[in-house]
Amino acid sequence: MSGNGRLFNRLERPHHMRVISIFLLSMLITTTANAADAIGFREIELPDPFGDRSLHVAMWYPTKDDAPAVPNGENRVFYGVPSTGNAEPIAEPHPLVVLSHGYGGSWRNLSWLAGELVRQGYVVAAPDHPGTTTFDRSAGEAAKLWERPHDLSRVIDALTADDALAGRIQQDRIAAIGHSLGGWTVAALAGARFDTDRFIADCKAHASPRACGLSAELGIVPSNKGKLDTDLADPRIGAIVSLDLGLARGFTPESLEAMRVPILVIGAGADIGDMPARLESGYLAANLPAATSSYVEISDAMHFSFMQLCKAGAIALIEEDTPGDGIVCKDGGTRGRDVIHRQVADLISVFLAKVILPK
Repeated sequence: MSGNGRLFNRLERPHHMRVISIFLLSMLITTTANAADAIGFREIELPDPFGDRSLHVAMWYPTKDDAPAVPNGENRVFYGVPSTGNAEPIAEPHPLVVLSHGYGGSWRNLSWLAGELVRQGYVVAAPDHPGTTTFDRSAGEAAKLWERPHDLSRVIDALTADDALAGRIQQDRIAAIGHSLGGWTVAALAGARFDTDRFIADCKAHASPRACGLSAELGIVPSNKGKLDTDLADPRIGAIVSLDLGLARGFTPESLEAMRVPILVIGAGADIGDMPARLESGYLAANLPAATSSYVEISDAMHFSFMQLCKAGAIALIEEDTPGDGIVCKDGGTRGRDVIHRQVADLISVFLAKVILPK
């Protein structure tokens, strides 16, 4: 469920669900008044005042700094986003989007989307979730699934309290976007309630090997019900976007039906088999209120299509290091990942402009 998880299958559309027309959405794209002249970039370590779960956080924000930009977040496999390190933020307030990566991923995974959003006038921040990030595989932290939504709340706390980090934040215009396990994270942040017993029972009835196989590692055990099966919502969240999420079937239908935060669910249509999307994004979308939720399936997107653009030769490099993981650079059709990214960015841009339109 992540940078190396597998969540694919074609989503069935319940007859009552409102499906967004990709073409019509793209035609609605508008440029905000606070669009960025350039992109500033900063990384910080956010201490944990109550324990040992410090957060590494990347931030992208509008700036007028004309210093040379460098591709932050780039490595030999993935492209980064041209941005200016520690640039001065623009004085005007901007809306905030927090990003949540998948299992085994990092802040880099959705950095391409961060760049798109900053160019439209948003401040964007992405933490590495301890225990489930490339840079911290601590088993103890991984087994605290309930801390993931709290991580995002702590990032919001930090940015709304300190204008020097990324500029002033419009506190009534905050959204969250998550991929894979990050999709679960933002759904919980918006009010979805998890039921451990329901999830364990469901794993016996529905074959979802990837999600169910991670249960113990993520702390989805009866002894953690008091921490996991509780309200993890942050009332400051005004909208969320789920990108091919996992673990959705642990959310209670009642909590999903009661959610009033606008939600855009985007699913990957290309199937590789070990976590059917109809059991994940399909379950989420089917139980959300039609009035405040929308669903789009991208038929040629695979789970990893939502990650960064891969460089030429990336698959071979990855296979040399970790055989089998080259799939993170594969997509499900003839279109390139850059074209899929354009479609996803357009969908998200229109959605956010409708629900947290910058002043």
